Amino acid sequence: MMNSHRAIPIPGTDDADMIRTAAKLTRELNAAKPAIYWADFLASSFIGYTGLGFAIGASGWLQAAGVLVAILALYRAGSFIHELTHLKPSAVPGFRTAWNLIIGVPLLVPSFMYDGVHNLHHARTRYGTSEDPEYLPLALMPPQTLALFVVVSILAPIALLLRFGILAPLSLVSPRLRRLLTERYSALSINPAFRRKQPDGDFARHWALWETLASLWAITLLVTTATGILPLPAFLTGIGIASAVTLLNQVRTLVAHLWENDGEAISVTAQYLDTVNVPPPSYLPALWAPVGLRYHALHHLLPGVPYHNLAEAHRRLITAMPATSAYHTANHPGLSGLVAKLVTGSIKATRPR
Repeated sequence: MMNSHRAIPIPGTDDADMIRTAAKLTRELNAAKPAIYWADFLASSFIGYTGLGFAIGASGWLQAAGVLVAILALYRAGSFIHELTHLKPSAVPGFRTAWNLIIGVPLLVPSFMYDGVHNLHHARTRYGTSEDPEYLPLALMPPQTLALFVVVSILAPIALLLRFGILAPLSLVSPRLRRLLTERYSALSINPAFRRKQPDGDFARHWALWETLASLWAITLLVTTATGILPLPAFLTGIGIASAVTLLNQVRTLVAHLWENDGEAISVTAQYLDTVNVPPPSYLPALWAPVGLRYHALHHLLPGVPYHNLAEAHRRLITAMPATSAYHTANHPGLSGLVAKLVTGSIKATRPR
């Protein structure tokens, strides 16, 4: 059942029946299946890098196909960073290390950029507030803000090269720069007011390892390109594909929520209703919202369910929940309708009265 009309819950109240039923019907779906994680991630990475090879070395339709395949497959492989933030290391041993070596370091998005950040977005009292690193009330902002939100993502690969290849090494001799880098430029967040805390303990060591490797990789890319060892066209093709990946992810982020919260702490049900599912019968979301992200609202309701079980969880809940349940309200038919709803809401919210 799809609904374009959104029920407005009373802040602080919850649909207790929905929450209780969702937990009961999906209890045995919380276990991650390592074989699925490894097969999906390794296949996506292999296909993505193969496409990148054709994008750099081929011409004509083979090159065009390589570009498209590289964008979609590397985007899917990169999306596993979201799973890492919810996955206990013991659930899929070695997966975090493999992801960082195969995707995180090469694309300059090591997992520490999201670990300790995304969990704040799920915190009951932080969601949609100024302390949420992944939230902006976009539906209440001018339409030009929405355009800027999407377009600026194209520059992300250049910003990451600067962050890891130049600023990170310089920060070793400048405590002030180091503090700035940690607080402002070490998180995959969209809230410009968010400030990250200094890491400590085991996480600080994890951070140092992957930041060092990412910095060495960024320096290698810059030096080999500047000296001609890496041909400039190959470098620019890689940057272009990385920019397309971040652009696609930003478009997905644009419709991941309805972005209607004005900064107050709200209930779990209200958070669910401000978030979006794009379930079947539409199949395109499998490309632009991969690795379970098409069930984003359901994920906020049941963050412990791994991505490969979300479709089954949705099938159970969509059947079991009565027509009056808030569960049905967060299900939407596709990308275009969500974008139109967001733009329309933005225009109405900022129209002079």
